[in-house]
Amino acid sequence: DFRQALGRFPTGVAVVTALDADGLAVGLTISSFNTVSLDPALIVWSLQLSSRHLAVFETTSSYAINILSQEQAEISNLFASSLDHPFDDVAWAPGLAGVPLLAGCCAWFEVDNFQQLDGGDHRLYLGNVKRFAADPVPRPLVFHDGDFRQALGRFPTGVAVVTALDADGLAVGLTISSFNTVSLDPA
Repeated sequence: DFRQALGRFPTGVAVVTALDADGLAVGLTISSFNTVSLDPALIVWSLQLSSRHLAVFETTSSYAINILSQEQAEISNLFASSLDHPFDDVAWAPGLAGVPLLAGCCAWFEVDNFQQLDGGDHRLYLGNVKRFAADPVPRPLVFHDGDFRQALGRFPTGVAVVTALDADGLAVGLTISSFNTVSLDPA
């Protein structure tokens, strides 16, 4: 099926965190994180329209992307669950605007909620990176074929080649490492 085919592309795993209208910490696990631009520094991720967190991310002015390390599979599962208070079980510190930054991650991106766009059964969030940090020691958590994997070699995520025919009918190709699922409903 479509989901199974998409699972053949390894991705990193992240937790997006924000504060709701009452100032309470909210977070969810994603594997749909990518770079859009280096100048200006822009990122993109997507959220299912049926998510219980949709209203928070529609209205929040800022959020953080926490790139999980190999040792944080349990944190990924915690934020993928339906628990109301997953922050009770993890170490974190407030970042810009008080947005939670999870301890032990590979990298953190503190982001302004710049633009939103609906695509099928998901909403895309384009974020303007305001501050970031990285820890070069831990290896990233990778998700592939429905399970967590260890990052091996230089490229922890998948690499694909996009091919097309140009206006003259000649084959052209481009190697990419940024591939995302926007919608599981192909209609």
